[in-house]
Amino acid sequence: MNLLSSASIFSFFTIISRILGYLRDILIAIFLGASVFADAFFVAFRLPNTFRRLFAEGTFNAAFIPSYTSAQLKSQKEGKKFADDVLSLLLLFLLFVVTLVEIFTPYLVYLIAPGFIDDSIKFNLAVEFTRITFPFLFFVSLSSFFSGILNSNNKFAAAAAAPIILNVILIISILISYFQSLNIAKYLSFGVTLAGILQLIFLIFFTFNFYKPNIRLSLKITSKVKFFFKKLLPSIFSSGVTQINILVGTIIASFQSGAVSYLYYADRVYQINLAIAGIAVGTVSLPVLSKAFQSKNYSKIANIQNKSLQLSLLLSVPASLGLIIASKEIVNGLFGYGSFTSKDVEMTSDALMFFGYGVIAFALVKILANFFFARDNTITPFYISSFIVLLNVIISVSFFNKIGFLIIPIATSISTWIGVLIFLYLLIKNDYLFLQKKLFNSTLKILFSSSIMALLLFYILNNYSSYLEYTYSLKSVYLLIIVGFAGTVYLLSCYLFGLLKIKTYKTN
Repeated sequence: MNLLSSASIFSFFTIISRILGYLRDILIAIFLGASVFADAFFVAFRLPNTFRRLFAEGTFNAAFIPSYTSAQLKSQKEGKKFADDVLSLLLLFLLFVVTLVEIFTPYLVYLIAPGFIDDSIKFNLAVEFTRITFPFLFFVSLSSFFSGILNSNNKFAAAAAAPIILNVILIISILISYFQSLNIAKYLSFGVTLAGILQLIFLIFFTFNFYKPNIRLSLKITSKVKFFFKKLLPSIFSSGVTQINILVGTIIASFQSGAVSYLYYADRVYQINLAIAGIAVGTVSLPVLSKAFQSKNYSKIANIQNKSLQLSLLLSVPASLGLIIASKEIVNGLFGYGSFTSKDVEMTSDALMFFGYGVIAFALVKILANFFFARDNTITPFYISSFIVLLNVIISVSFFNKIGFLIIPIATSISTWIGVLIFLYLLIKNDYLFLQKKLFNSTLKILFSSSIMALLLFYILNNYSSYLEYTYSLKSVYLLIIVGFAGTVYLLSCYLFGLLKIKTYKTN
């Protein structure tokens, strides 16, 4: 297996999904801006979408793949029985959770957006939209199960392509609502749930080549399944620490008008790199890393660990510098239209800049957590992630009144970097991390190439700033040209240093 080629396949579909996601968010920004309807929809969408990211973007896999791989190595029959038992219990649990939330939605909205309680219109809209969107959680969680089956068999394309359906359906919902003069935010909510249904059907179709489900609605739990679900909750919390921090940020930001929307738009921008540098690399490396641990092949384990870290740094370091340097121009070019005012651009770009400082850490946390997950250890990452979230909350709450919503991206970045240091300390202390000299040399080359790109980007932005102003109609075109040029220079430099050779990322 080759990490670069597998990650490239995953990343290709992820990038298409994110581009469509940006188009969706540009349309939302144009028609809703940072209005009451936008805030209400983003809160309603935040919870099921957070769970989508938690389940679909590697977290479910972190607990499922090692256990499923272990069962499959014994026999195909054993692997299928384990999968059937997990699916049956997951189905019952999700039905219970969704039913419970539909009944007690107002209380849930109060928990995730307590700042809305003083605005009855915004609060009631959030309740209505949440009831419409929440069934998405049921379908997307089941989708993550079928994605786990595919990923265990080193098939990553279908699972990576599934989110494209969500963005296509939401774009269609916006356009239909606009041309038919309907409530855009409400029909976006309906689109979320419809997309969840279609995603599940799509993944079941592709999984049939490897697994045909046999659902048994029984509460009888085998020891292996019990062990899996015991690992699942810590896995969800630890692998999804960045998403949980964002959810915590939404709760705190609800006390400031428009802040929920600012954070949402900023989150949408840096998430594309996290999806590639953290999620894609982590997703494709976990199955082969788990199998290496099962066979106790330590030279292969060391190789996979170092290649994973190198590939993650290769993708996240230039992205971090780019977001810090060009945050205002990026937000301007992507969202600076229609109802999204110049003030909205300024506030969102400030948030994006501070998120930019944490991009490398957001990616590394997912890779480093895998080194525990592959050993069937979800408890240690759970404790570290709990500390990260607690530290984030303490910093955010302590300084929110003084700094405002910008403390949220600042606290998220600081707490995640501290989490990275704790992960590294414990991995090295327990002899779980086998660092090679080649990784150190490659990191220096990545830093050098990124510095060249950053200097070039800074120079171009200073000399062509007039083409990226809020009032300039073609600013998005110039933004694409500038970012594309800077990115090409970075990739060329990496190629000359030998960092982009396919054979460099072979795991064998």
